[in-house]
Amino acid sequence: MAHDHVVAEFDDEMLRIYQRALSEAGYKATRFLTMLHDHRGLETAKILIHSQTVSEGYTALWERQRLNLTVEAVIYDNPKWHPLFTVEELEICRQRLEDYQYFANAHNV
Repeated sequence: MAHDHVVAEFDDEMLRIYQRALSEAGYKATRFLTMLHDHRGLETAKILIHSQTVSEGYTALWERQRLNLTVEAVIYDNPKWHPLFTVEELEICRQRLEDYQYFANAHNV
């Protein structure tokens, strides 16, 4: 049952990044919020990870220099969430963040 508890916490974390993107970066991720309502946090994260291209939200947060608020960064930066994802999914997150120079700029966050 511990797994279910972590999934529920992850759902809360996904809603939190929507709220933080809005309050801290002035970005209203409407499509992301709709996905959360339709699929909850974990499934939404997996849909976004398996997309061939980065989401519009990812790009919008990159433009605002707030990649730390992307689904990929939240997952990758917190080992607590790693058991919810496959090694391949974590690697997609890492590669995507690397492609957008997240790690090079991490000290600026």
